[in-house]
Amino acid sequence: MKQLYATQRAMRNMRKAALQRGLIAILDVGTSKVACLILRFDGPERYRDSDGVGSMAGQSQFRIIGAATTKSRGMRFGEIDAMQETERAIRTAVQSAQKMAGVPVNHVIACLSGARPRSYGLEGAVDIHGEVVTDADIGRVLAACDMPDFGEGRETLHAHPINFTLDHRGGMADPRGHAGRRLSTDLHLLTVEGQVMQNLVHCIRRCDLELAGLASSAYVSGISALIEDELEMGAACIDMGGGSTGLSIFMKKHMIFADSVRLGGEHVTSDISMGLQVPGAMAERIKTFYGGVIATGVDDREMIEIKGDTGDWHHDRRTVTRAELIGIMRPRVEEILEDVRAQLDAAGFDSMPSKSIVLTGGASQIPGLESLASRILGHQVRMGRPMRVAGLPQSTTGPAFAASVGLALFAANPQDEWWDFDVPSVSYPARSIRRAIHWIKTNW
Repeated sequence: MKQLYATQRAMRNMRKAALQRGLIAILDVGTSKVACLILRFDGPERYRDSDGVGSMAGQSQFRIIGAATTKSRGMRFGEIDAMQETERAIRTAVQSAQKMAGVPVNHVIACLSGARPRSYGLEGAVDIHGEVVTDADIGRVLAACDMPDFGEGRETLHAHPINFTLDHRGGMADPRGHAGRRLSTDLHLLTVEGQVMQNLVHCIRRCDLELAGLASSAYVSGISALIEDELEMGAACIDMGGGSTGLSIFMKKHMIFADSVRLGGEHVTSDISMGLQVPGAMAERIKTFYGGVIATGVDDREMIEIKGDTGDWHHDRRTVTRAELIGIMRPRVEEILEDVRAQLDAAGFDSMPSKSIVLTGGASQIPGLESLASRILGHQVRMGRPMRVAGLPQSTTGPAFAASVGLALFAANPQDEWWDFDVPSVSYPARSIRRAIHWIKTNW
């Protein structure tokens, strides 16, 4: 655990140094695409003591001076499957973005979409030694949190203190400077498979880049796609990518739960490829131009011409109806949404005061998905696009770039985490662990 905190602190220090120089790159390594944004900061990094613990980033003082995407290679379920292929894709995206920006960049912040995330809700409490709460008291109360048994091979990706209670005053974002006797905290801990995380770190370093930060793509997608009221009152963000679908739940401007489904848009494409017996590239094109999940009366009459080059004239020159295509796509999309619904139910989403659901990610652009999702998930659903960054290049304004833009916001002003404080290395007895929302709805 000490080694993990040292690594995280080292990345934070590297990020601060990069921002002082005014340049940093954002790297979203997904199953279907690799996206790179290069940020130039107009002034020094703006940290204020008044921001408090866990302050949410608003419009940040940076400009996007370079942007590039390339087809992802060597990725499966949001995880690296072939190291050399993924390395080539990362190099292509970064070099193209640097060419557009006209400057070289050495430091990158990346996001992680697979790795089977798990959320834990932790609690801790300590007595205050002095008259007011200090940074040392914050460190002690974080060290007092229950530590769950993660199991072999898992590492902590995020550790956000999301609520402080001083004596009987709850819901405090930053208790430092307040007088009191007893300080307690609620902490959201997100763990991932360590090997998946280390593979991404190793791949980035093989590209001669320094890693200055790592975040969950489900987390950063929520930062960019949810509006202020949703972040405050409670909402779920569903980030539908190519190889996996990320789920994050926010409340009081903090992520309190995250999970993922190992299914995404590429599985829909694969179903089309097998169902229509066409190559994957053609199946992707058919999905993009003619796809949908809600059939209408005219779909039986709308014909889709399929051309091939197998040499079999009857196979290469045929047509299918759009209704047939929808019949292939809908079962897989329903499966993804049913799995998301099961995760929402397990997290206790129905107990939240607000039940907004936002769909984002490249695979969320299937026509009719909003209506189908609302029916299956049982709540009002809207489509989300990246927000809070002015002057985005036109190519990066769509739902597919929610994680990339959110990662830029995370880079500019990350929420405080466990390793931002001097946490004493004291062992505390572990107690029972409850999932995040179950204790959120009880304590808040």
